[in-house]
Amino acid sequence: MPAKKEQKPKQTKDKMSDKELDKMIDKGIEKQKKEDKSKEQKKEKNSKGKEPDYNPWNVLSHPSMTEKSMNMVEMGNTLVFIVDKNSKKPIIKEAVEKGFNVKVLKVNLLKTMKGDKKAYVKLHPDHEAADIASRMGML
Repeated sequence: MPAKKEQKPKQTKDKMSDKELDKMIDKGIEKQKKEDKSKEQKKEKNSKGKEPDYNPWNVLSHPSMTEKSMNMVEMGNTLVFIVDKNSKKPIIKEAVEKGFNVKVLKVNLLKTMKGDKKAYVKLHPDHEAADIASRMGML
């Protein structure tokens, strides 16, 4: 009886050699590096020159001018704004701080029955809400 030859397992299309796999990984890494470089270059282009003026009204739609909100301005040192539906507390806080040059203690949010989002912005005692309200023409 002739001796049986040992058969090597055949490579299927699904299995790749180590070299092919290494090449694919290297290509992926190189592609990622190129993407990262292009993102950095875009940031550098955008950051050159002076910073654009910050507009808080992109986040804040308008001040709420109800009787209750006027009382809060006078008694509670709190400003009330109707804000963008997608805005979050930190974004609203930043918009008020940068837009009006004040310190904000806290922000409370409320969704109204009309579907608007209302922000109650409590200011630091060093700043008066009445001053800002009069600048905006609320008082």
